[in-house]
Amino acid sequence: MTAVIPPNGSPTDPAVPAVVFDAPFSDSSQWAAGASSAYPPDGRNSGDNKLDHLVPGFGPDGDEFAAVRENPFSWRTPLVTTENTRGNFELLPEDVLEAQCLLSATQGAWPAIWTWGRDVAPGRPQRGHGEVDLFEYHPDHPQMLELSNHVNPGNPAYLDNLVTPDTWFTLTCRFGAGSVDWSIDGRAVHSDARGVGAGWRAWIIVNLSVSAGQWGHLRPRPDIRRISWHCRNLRVLRNTPPQKGS
Repeated sequence: MTAVIPPNGSPTDPAVPAVVFDAPFSDSSQWAAGASSAYPPDGRNSGDNKLDHLVPGFGPDGDEFAAVRENPFSWRTPLVTTENTRGNFELLPEDVLEAQCLLSATQGAWPAIWTWGRDVAPGRPQRGHGEVDLFEYHPDHPQMLELSNHVNPGNPAYLDNLVTPDTWFTLTCRFGAGSVDWSIDGRAVHSDARGVGAGWRAWIIVNLSVSAGQWGHLRPRPDIRRISWHCRNLRVLRNTPPQKGS
């Protein structure tokens, strides 16, 4: 939403978009690497068809998220989250997240940007754990993204011809209370008409999983030792009241 600026310079819009989060992945005050409450305590998640092994402190190198084979059944996988950081940044309804992404069609890759919410009370999680999948990608369908809202779920959107491997694209997602809306390179591609509700709040997660070979997604070939993708310029915009006297 763009504020209207009259001749005297005072915004007439009660709220204007401002960047409220814009931290490089190397900023340990804003991003924690290698641990998330979305995973079991041992950092593995085989029940979700993943060969992942999260190791505290293991995250991206710059903008590259690279997973490394440990053995045929385990990969050291990079993950960063805003959970359990000094900044403890949480997304709120109507926030907009933008990021630039470059995906590789290496067999077994499972990159994603998603959200995970704190419990509303001990042992009482938010609906759908506050999870919205801004995208999930599998190279079995190299131009397709999966977009899904687990908070107020409907059918996930499997949209083909959205991306090209090894080509940068800009992802934008608005977490509307009544509809989550996705855009690619400035073009609207999906609105779920369900939204996250008024009380939603969630941390950001950026990671690379590795497929264990179920659900039609191939696991890495034996000769593949390393898988990677890139994410840069991730930021969050929020409508905030204009400053008095501005």
